[in-house]
Amino acid sequence: MYERRELESSSVSAFYADLAATLTHVLEGERDPVSNLANASALLYDQLEDLNWAGFYLLKTDYLLVGPFQGKPACARIALGKGVCGTAAARRETLVVADVHAFPGHIACDGASQSEIVVPLLTASGELRGVLDLDSPMLARFTAEDAAGLEHFVSELLRLTDL
Repeated sequence: MYERRELESSSVSAFYADLAATLTHVLEGERDPVSNLANASALLYDQLEDLNWAGFYLLKTDYLLVGPFQGKPACARIALGKGVCGTAAARRETLVVADVHAFPGHIACDGASQSEIVVPLLTASGELRGVLDLDSPMLARFTAEDAAGLEHFVSELLRLTDL
């Protein structure tokens, strides 16, 4: 059973290591993608400050389809190469966007979003399965340290999930 607790960390990297360990505990014994993505998005939304959306978009041939998430209703489909999510997916690289309004082609699902980070879900063999998307109502909410920590979180999620 998950009970919210403040993760006691001396640094951002230690916080994300604790978060990944919590994810391992929460997902223990379950490999179903829908269940695990739902719990992962809930964990992120619960533990990270200043978020207004946390969730996943899953690859469907040539577009991303909204998956489990926490926050306001979202755009259902995003073309590869479009918006922050589609661009991160097409490039297969994490994107940290300090000001979404300055990002060419930004797709505004929630007008309150000011910054965003998107981490591709890549299997060990490099196959794209989707993206993790986090939005914040604060400008420049996400850093390179967040990117590294979330990349580790995603790698643990993929290790524990049949995706």
